Amino acid sequence: MKEIAVTDIEGIRIGHAEDMDALTGCTVLIAEEGVTAGVDVRGGAPGTRETDLLDPVNFVQQIHAVILAGGSAFGLDAATGVMQYLEEQNVGLDVGIMKIPIVCGAVLFDLAIGDHRVRPDREMGYQACLNAVNTGCAEGDVGAGAGASVGKILGVEQSMKSGLGTCCFQAGVLKIGAVVAVNCLGDVIHPKTGTIMAGVLSKDRRTFLNTEKIMIEQFAGRNISFGGNTTIGMVVTNGKFTKSQAGKLASMAHNGFARTMRPSHTMLDGDTIFALTTGEVEADINVAGMLAARAVENAVLRAVLKAKSLGGLPCCSELGFLQKQIQEIEAAGDGII
Repeated sequence: MKEIAVTDIEGIRIGHAEDMDALTGCTVLIAEEGVTAGVDVRGGAPGTRETDLLDPVNFVQQIHAVILAGGSAFGLDAATGVMQYLEEQNVGLDVGIMKIPIVCGAVLFDLAIGDHRVRPDREMGYQACLNAVNTGCAEGDVGAGAGASVGKILGVEQSMKSGLGTCCFQAGVLKIGAVVAVNCLGDVIHPKTGTIMAGVLSKDRRTFLNTEKIMIEQFAGRNISFGGNTTIGMVVTNGKFTKSQAGKLASMAHNGFARTMRPSHTMLDGDTIFALTTGEVEADINVAGMLAARAVENAVLRAVLKAKSLGGLPCCSELGFLQKQIQEIEAAGDGII
């Protein structure tokens, strides 16, 4: 098995657009020839678009793009720009009189940092399409990760900057990758060592606290206030799978969230993963699901490792007490496998 770029999977392009003054953005994956897709929504506060049509019992069999965006529910507007772009390319479901692009999407809440009055919109979604390439995918404070943060159980002032991460593996002819914008309520954990890599900080920002411990000690008898969260992502493979199998692949990929974000899938997160299959090669769903979870693990970790300090929030690469752990990870190839 070797690591490759997500865009080494034939038939897809990925693009980002962001406003770095407002700290928000969007990321789009375009598949003009169409891909079979599924979705699994695990969080209790999702913001999504066109997820019902991915139910295997429903009519549409292929989609043409997925957009991940900041801006909370406002950010769903960015999908309109994706539809405009694809319509101009004559891409979509042929309904006789025209072609309708099928665009799915999900949003995260990044309004608490930057300028909450600016959100991904039609223009930004269109620009992300213009920026879409098949020669790699930028990481860190880009696209849907521009305003992402983690560790918000005690408020934004003790949270950390996160971003967008990617990872893709090839095992024989099978390719499977992940793109994830990490914006969780909880802490990001290195799944091999249990080390907190990003999360809730002490007031002096010299040590990590522990989100799960805080929840048990401070919130067992009262409600947690809304923190502005949600981690969203997509896995894509060249494997040949049915619509129902794509849904199962998305479900298995969520294991990557559970291994790296503690807690994950809370009522204050809208954790959502799309699974896209180009159908190029025969593959086993069990192998693909296992590799999808591993790709998601790596992508989550890379999202915090590649982020920079922005919006008054520190990043893990600039915290002195984390330098030893980061050096060990980099020496091992910047991954977890």
